[in-house]
Amino acid sequence: MPCNEGVIDRGLRVVAGLAILSLAFVGPQTPWAWFGLVPLLTGLVGYCPAYALLGIRTCPAPGAR
Repeated sequence: MPCNEGVIDRGLRVVAGLAILSLAFVGPQTPWAWFGLVPLLTGLVGYCPAYALLGIRTCPAPGAR
């Protein structure tokens, strides 16, 4: 699977995903916090299906990993 996320994009997704996911355990403890898994997983994998649909690429080189 090709990469379509750059290093900064991936890092921000992981941090944001962890922050949102933490709300399931501390703070308001809302079930909506489980949506934090989406940016976390896309950041870890380096591929975003929404980016692919929209033709967005933040990765510096095609096929680079």
